[in-house]
Amino acid sequence: MVPDAVKLNNAALTKLPIAAPSYDRSKLSVGIAHIGAGHFHRAHQAAYIDRLLEQGLAHEWGICGVGVLPENWPMRDVLRDQDELYMLICQYPDCSQEARVIGSIIDYRYAPDDPEAVIEVLAAATTRIISLTITEGGYRDPDGLAFGMITEALARRRDRGIAAPTILSCDNIESNGEVTCRVIVANAEHRDPALAEWVAEHVRFPNSMVDRITPATTPEMTAEVQREFGIADRWPVLTEPFAAWVIEDNFADGRPPLEQADVLLVDDVVPYELMKLRLLNAGHQCLAYFAHLCGFEFVHDAARDPLFAKFLLDYFESEAIPTLAPVPGIDLHEYSRTLIERFANPGVGDKVARLCAYSSDRIPKWLIPVICDNLASDGSVRLAAATVASWARYAEGVDEWGNPFEVVDQLADSLVPIARSQHENPTAFIEITGLFGDLACQPRFVQAYLWALDSLHRKGARATLEALLQ
Repeated sequence: MVPDAVKLNNAALTKLPIAAPSYDRSKLSVGIAHIGAGHFHRAHQAAYIDRLLEQGLAHEWGICGVGVLPENWPMRDVLRDQDELYMLICQYPDCSQEARVIGSIIDYRYAPDDPEAVIEVLAAATTRIISLTITEGGYRDPDGLAFGMITEALARRRDRGIAAPTILSCDNIESNGEVTCRVIVANAEHRDPALAEWVAEHVRFPNSMVDRITPATTPEMTAEVQREFGIADRWPVLTEPFAAWVIEDNFADGRPPLEQADVLLVDDVVPYELMKLRLLNAGHQCLAYFAHLCGFEFVHDAARDPLFAKFLLDYFESEAIPTLAPVPGIDLHEYSRTLIERFANPGVGDKVARLCAYSSDRIPKWLIPVICDNLASDGSVRLAAATVASWARYAEGVDEWGNPFEVVDQLADSLVPIARSQHENPTAFIEITGLFGDLACQPRFVQAYLWALDSLHRKGARATLEALLQ
């Protein structure tokens, strides 16, 4: 801790050198229970609610954060020690900063400590929205703690005559509300078919699109924040200036006046979510593995390299945008150019390793749909196929200088051996049908993929990009 740094808590709010809640947090009540209150939620949804509270709105919509994973216990301790307060630091491209203390989270529950208490929060009549950021991989475990607790809470609501809540997924999954609905209805059906009918009739699952680049907080970031601002916050959040939230206006029991915080409430989220998934999220994947193989540590350094910027822009223009329908109020070409500027923001300090992690949850959801749509329409797949090849090369776990590195993925134990076998069987990686479907049987994709993989092995990542862009 920096000497003389002010410890962040309720008692310190009136003597901080940065903006802090002017509203009375003691008068807030929990209206939202959010499962997965990590760095993204605290940079995004919690910040939007904080903005409403500053306007004198939404006092019944305070947030109770819920942790369900074993690794969430540090968040429990930090937030409790800081009265659930934390700093949000907006990092601008010119390296200037804007900091604020966020006060919208007023409680935090760690489910492994007391799952019964968490279920009662989810079942309470005052909790009218249950929202989630459990990562893309969280939906692969429908029997996990998060969905099990939600299902039990819904059963208690039905039995007690309590109104059904809105369950709002904020994860990067196409039709995230519909996916969440299917998982929870299936869980309820397994428990009690009558409960499944009640859920399907009364609970609402709006689709949503969330957009704000937010790297994980590192100890180095935390120390720098303390030095810069003189505030001892053990888990601050650093993020970019850009933020967007688009939600299907379909709520079961009311909602905060989100439009007053510039949230876009629409009838159909699909155009917005596909834009974000196929441009921003897939764009991150296009950059990540090539950047890692070229030795870049930070995203902004790679995005500032003209070769990488051109690769991204060509992917956006020639392969991603042609698969998208018009998005009301948004110029897709301008949004694409803005993405490259956002990726190149040095203040964010996003790391290439973060983008490379858990690829088996990301590539199939973000990039493979672009490839499939272009195969069906006779569109270009060269750059997306090369990105898949760069993932396959990365998954070997050895860089271009022969140095080993850890492949962070829940499927790493199977992916790495398969990737290393592709020197003998070049299509081994894309033959994993659980990830790629029938792409290994699509000649146009296979041809582009094999060219890129061979070039990566023989010439390296940078030379492969240069050849792709000639």
